[in-house]
Amino acid sequence: MEHLKNLVDIHQFNGFPAPENPLFSVYQCTQTCQMGDRQFISDFYMIGFKKLKSGIIMYGRTKYDTDNGSMMFIKPRQVVEFKSVEYDEDAFIMFIHEDFLHGHYLHSEISKYGFFDYETNETLHLSPSEEQIMWDLYYKIEKEYHNNADEYSKDIILAHIDSMLKYSQRFYKRQFIHRTELSKKTVSKFNEAIANHFKNDLPLNQRLPSVNALASQLNMSPRYLSDLLKQETGKTAIELIHIYLINEAKNLLKTNDNRVSEIAYELGFENLPYFSRLFKKETGVSPNQFKKGLLN
Repeated sequence: MEHLKNLVDIHQFNGFPAPENPLFSVYQCTQTCQMGDRQFISDFYMIGFKKLKSGIIMYGRTKYDTDNGSMMFIKPRQVVEFKSVEYDEDAFIMFIHEDFLHGHYLHSEISKYGFFDYETNETLHLSPSEEQIMWDLYYKIEKEYHNNADEYSKDIILAHIDSMLKYSQRFYKRQFIHRTELSKKTVSKFNEAIANHFKNDLPLNQRLPSVNALASQLNMSPRYLSDLLKQETGKTAIELIHIYLINEAKNLLKTNDNRVSEIAYELGFENLPYFSRLFKKETGVSPNQFKKGLLN
């Protein structure tokens, strides 16, 4: 698999003209793009907009087939593959090397945008008015990219990229809200998956359910699942797991005479102090205080 560490390699690999900046580039496709048909990874963030007529774009674990008006967000060292891509309308793509972000607050902020960890089937679909906003920002970035660089160029480009990311966050919120029925089904399926997890006779070190394992069962990326649950319930996936575990612990403390340590181990906690801290965080009292209160 190709590991593309510089922009010249990426542009050559995908049949693009030579970049004007060693750490940042933009490229607009009209109808078709001669994209490399092999898998590759790179040291670049990639942000793109596309409407596919044919072909497949793959990143993460899933594939993106034909669909209208959607954004893609790819982080460094994520496997990417383009296959016979042909666009229904114009598309754009930006390559941002990690080093291009040095000295700018986006260097740390960009990792907070969860959609860089989403899968392709969790893509951001845009309305016509949202598409226009993205294109307007892209044209501003493109104009600055092709201008003679000066001391303001990088900050102006990154300011527009920051706006694009903020709008994407807003549009994802809108998409989550519009998918309310899907969200409700996801919450139910998530809770069911946790319950089924405890029905399995698993070894001690596998009893605690993880977000990754539950997301895999639901065919979602962990980040997308957590954001979807947060929108619907106000709680992240790990917070919902903790709530479930503490409810189970409270039930066991009420219904049997086992010691707190035995109940913790039964639920999969190998670290008793961690269980006690989590229990107190959720209930306001320690497991022992909770059990003594029941006895009194």
